[in-house]
Amino acid sequence: MSRKGDDMSNSSDKVFDQYKNMDFANAKPVHETPLLANLQAARGGKTRITMRVDSEVLAMFRAQAEMTGGNYQTMINDALREYVQGRHLAEVVREAVRDSLKAA
Repeated sequence: MSRKGDDMSNSSDKVFDQYKNMDFANAKPVHETPLLANLQAARGGKTRITMRVDSEVLAMFRAQAEMTGGNYQTMINDALREYVQGRHLAEVVREAVRDSLKAA
């Protein structure tokens, strides 16, 4: 089942091509597979949430991910981590500009 926006995020996923033709129709959620649930818990894992963000903000993260070959969700997570660790926007912007200049 394809959802709106999946095509854009899939093109920036480095392993998407490896799995894009696999049939997951009978796949079970992790919580129904004890071995996977234990593995996920042991690795510290992430928590799935649903949140609303401005369309422009999401578009900027997706565009940046497309340009760098990264994953926009990881970039959002990193930005949130930096925020809660007290980094100021100016520091983040300076770092992003430095990284862009290095890449060019």
